Amino acid sequence: MTAYTKPLPEMTPWSKKFWESTKLHKLSMQRCNNCGKLIFYPRKACPECWSLDLGWQEVSGKAKLNAFTVTMAGVEPVFAPDLPYVLALVDLAEGVTMMSNIVDCKPEDLKPGMDLEVTFRDCTDNISLPLFRPA
Repeated sequence: MTAYTKPLPEMTPWSKKFWESTKLHKLSMQRCNNCGKLIFYPRKACPECWSLDLGWQEVSGKAKLNAFTVTMAGVEPVFAPDLPYVLALVDLAEGVTMMSNIVDCKPEDLKPGMDLEVTFRDCTDNISLPLFRPA
């Protein structure tokens, strides 16, 4: 594996299962065992009912492009080789919205509402980042 030099997310006790899942190239979300709400980003308590009784559910990784921006310049030097890159809000089929990058697509080909699917970038032995590409 090539050395990954960009910042990585912090793995917390409540996000550990999310990162364990992505390392297996699966996308999982917290689910409140009290009210049933799917939760993203991982938290200590349900943002809907404040229950601490949270579990995990694997989701499909299918999504629609909600909104996006194309970053062309003005980034920290470590991100410069990636320019231009796309940062997007994606709406998962299960009703959760995530922020992620769109890959394997020219920015000019992106359209709100287009179908996407999750893919993964292995960064370290512990972290694989979920990204999205056209389905």
